[in-house]
Amino acid sequence: MAGLRLGPLLRQVDWETGTGATVWVEADRACEAEVRCADGAGGTARTWQIAGHHYALIPVTGLRPDTETAYRVLLDGEQVWPLPDSPFPDSTIRTPAPGTDAPVRVAFGSCRWAAPPSDASHDPVGPDALDTLAQALARAPEAPRPDVLVLLGDQVYADETSAETRRWLAGRRDLSEPPGEQVADYEEYTRLYYESWLDPEVRWLLSTVPSCMIFDDHDVIDDWNTSEAWQRRMRATPWWRERILSGLMSYWVHQHLGNLSPAELAADPLYAEVRAAEDGTEALREFAARADADPGYTRWSYRRDFGRTRLLMVDTRAARVLEEGRRAMLTDKEFAWVREQAMDGVGGSPGAPGFPGSPGAPGFPADPEEPGTSGSYDHLLLGTSLPWLLPHFVHDVEAWNASVCGGRRGGRWARIAEDLRQRGDLEHWAAFPESFDALTDTIAAVGGAPGAPATISVLSGDVHHAYVATPDWSRWPSRPPRSQVRQLTCSPVHNSIYASIRLGFRFGWSAAGRALGRAFRRHGRVPHPRLSWHKTGGPWFGNQLMTLTLRGRSAHLRLDQAQSDPAGGGARLVTALETDWTG
Repeated sequence: MAGLRLGPLLRQVDWETGTGATVWVEADRACEAEVRCADGAGGTARTWQIAGHHYALIPVTGLRPDTETAYRVLLDGEQVWPLPDSPFPDSTIRTPAPGTDAPVRVAFGSCRWAAPPSDASHDPVGPDALDTLAQALARAPEAPRPDVLVLLGDQVYADETSAETRRWLAGRRDLSEPPGEQVADYEEYTRLYYESWLDPEVRWLLSTVPSCMIFDDHDVIDDWNTSEAWQRRMRATPWWRERILSGLMSYWVHQHLGNLSPAELAADPLYAEVRAAEDGTEALREFAARADADPGYTRWSYRRDFGRTRLLMVDTRAARVLEEGRRAMLTDKEFAWVREQAMDGVGGSPGAPGFPGSPGAPGFPADPEEPGTSGSYDHLLLGTSLPWLLPHFVHDVEAWNASVCGGRRGGRWARIAEDLRQRGDLEHWAAFPESFDALTDTIAAVGGAPGAPATISVLSGDVHHAYVATPDWSRWPSRPPRSQVRQLTCSPVHNSIYASIRLGFRFGWSAAGRALGRAFRRHGRVPHPRLSWHKTGGPWFGNQLMTLTLRGRSAHLRLDQAQSDPAGGGARLVTALETDWTG
């Protein structure tokens, strides 16, 4: 009898028709996987194999719009989900009512170290925000819940394993040999996903709330693709090739496939090849090798539309161009795709590769129409694991570093700056100045188009604190965007917050930090930025999630922190911020 090894994960619900969904599972052997819904909807799929593991992405059809139905998972006709004696409510699929003014609730965060505490009564890094959300939803199943959970990176930590995982690794190989206590291959990656997604609360949450995911560095290794020098050093390391291939392969299986719509899956030649093969390991391995060698070989970024809300998830790790002198956060081709998707339906031309941003350039209307022209969507969410707008001091130091590494102050300073870049994690958007400008130009172009959305929100994580930053367009060289633009940063979901991080980021936002940043900019001969911004919320520290509720032309933002309940009984979500804005 086949057993359920991992899942189910409810990955997608069709917002265009409200009649379909996809569910991801891992079984312990080859079998027929089936989803049966209480209202008669359902679907089946045969498992496919990677490295001895058996997976299925099950298309569910026949759902009714604007309903909620419980579902079961069966393998070869035998029920394996819900689990016997489960303390959680039934997993359900909620479908939207297309064409209505129903709100869209988007919860997001990043950086979840899934290691269970050794003492069940005390978690040294504090309560897990996803666990706490799951408990709150389970206690009140009729309460509003997210329509989608956006996970912005570091879903697993390949380079920071738990004590339990280290003991398991020691049973496979000698940990005195590189990569030591980090994961080495595909099988060890699967262990990380078991540790993370078999957490009972998170397992139930992911079975009943659709999710969108993108990787960040720890899904592979800290500071993945920081620079050309970093990449050259890592590729000379004997264990690196197996690590990077396994990281990309496991991401494709566990996260990327579920991000794709049924139509995108049907058009994906690799997915077809893997499903048709007796064992798809070599095909997937070859794909991963090509993707690592050439950042333009594949596109991990993707688009999802939720009614009149558009989500663009942007790959800020694997698509980087690292060659000094032409560094970019994304290839020209991928930048062009992002801009095209953002401009689609708001009026104006998508523009050409390179993101021209001056008035009158392609894709940037020289004289936008007055407000009132309605585009095809009301809210744009740009999901990028790395923040666009950082604390001022951090931004200026990264811009200085990029300039000096590029040789602006000579070879000796370039070597010093490269060492600092790798030691100090100086590799956000600010460290790719032309890409920072390109993203800024894109946001301005979308916000200034005839059918501009009401709000543009850049959703980010990575930096282990939360804040809200608002651009100041007063010095912008052309007409400022009409859209309300925000940088919304939220992390971690579950990780440690060192005192140095708290002090560093508080200083980064301070007047003294801004002054010191200007000194760095002068030394690096960095031009004065065209855009300024200011912090309008935070910083907040702790395990936390943000939720955007979008309805009509209005947006409501809430930040919830997971805190231990002083009365006992686990943890609770405490609201630290609520704010509204309208475009």
